[in-house]
Amino acid sequence: MPIAEELQHVIGLNSDIGLSAYDGSRSGRPDAPVRVELRSPLALSYLASAPGELGLARAYISGALEVHGDMYTMLSGFADLDFNLARMPRELLARMVAARLWWPVRRPPQEARLQGRRHSPARDASAISHHYDVSNRFYEWVLGPSMAYTCAVYRSERDTLEDAQYEKFDLVARKLGLRPGMRLLDVGCGWGGMVIHAAKHYGVQALGVTLSRNQAQWAQKAIAEAGLGDVAEVRHGDYREIAESGFDAISSIGLTEHIGAKNLPGYFQSLHDKLRPGARLLNHCITRPDNWVGSRTGEFINRYVFPDGELESPGQIVSAMHDNGFEVRHEENLREHYALTLTAWCANLDANWTAAVEEVGPGRARVWRLYMAGSRLGFDRNTVQLHQVLGVRLDGTRSHMPLRPEW
Repeated sequence: MPIAEELQHVIGLNSDIGLSAYDGSRSGRPDAPVRVELRSPLALSYLASAPGELGLARAYISGALEVHGDMYTMLSGFADLDFNLARMPRELLARMVAARLWWPVRRPPQEARLQGRRHSPARDASAISHHYDVSNRFYEWVLGPSMAYTCAVYRSERDTLEDAQYEKFDLVARKLGLRPGMRLLDVGCGWGGMVIHAAKHYGVQALGVTLSRNQAQWAQKAIAEAGLGDVAEVRHGDYREIAESGFDAISSIGLTEHIGAKNLPGYFQSLHDKLRPGARLLNHCITRPDNWVGSRTGEFINRYVFPDGELESPGQIVSAMHDNGFEVRHEENLREHYALTLTAWCANLDANWTAAVEEVGPGRARVWRLYMAGSRLGFDRNTVQLHQVLGVRLDGTRSHMPLRPEW
């Protein structure tokens, strides 16, 4: 039997996806909007040696498997991929064994290889560098002018990505109750979007910190160009190294995913201790929808995208804040907003694909195309969520919060 037909039987793809293989065989609808092409026997080797998402990812990243058409549509059909040997035709099994396709194959070079104790400062720095110290130009193409690499907030589906990112930063500022003259600490500040927004639009003294050297350099340049050098700063370093305290507000937008479940109590306690009484913390992070699955991410994300990343449930986040000095005052889920954000990022990457490949190489660009489309699917299907949790360090028994939200 031709390889494409055999594989279609094993995987069981939906009608929107066609298959073609290196032996010239095809299966599925001729007019299917997406076609998956097995370009070499290595594609089968990757799929067989690491069944599921990791094998599919390695086959695609290496170029042994190509996707013609929309990546999101392809992943929708592959979402429950199970390279089930029990359903594999004997002819295909024999062909793979004869070609020695069960032997280990070389992993794509984009896989992270970290050393040292998990979530130690040195290992965290390496993990952050793996993902963020790629190319600021590449991120400019993907993220757009805002250089905001976190979930945007859409007032309607008609909003542009830039409008939605502005609204996200402004929502955080309003929840924190920022006023002129306040001191803001933004931990895991990325390219400085929140720091610049708070200093420019709310008149605060803003300090950001990031473990990515590329991000810090880009942010400091952007701060200088905006004429905010006297009120805004981004440092290259670990949030645990910040010596200052007595801040009026802290924002943590997309950092908690890198902390680790075991470290959440110390993380929130350290942020609590940096705030003055009556000050607020806004924690914005990706979460799991329940407590039934462990916090560690899947193999593809862990090896190729966010090494050592961990996702807790919203209940774990709220409890960790509550048990380490914060009174929790507000919480909301922005899951659908992240799906819209990722849709825009995927479109940006597609629009700049040729330049992106030239800038970071085909393997890295493929990692991103796969990871962002897969993440969009996760938010659409509620396998991941995005929660904002607002807490306050009480001033005695007083919260200094309004009776009803002002934002």
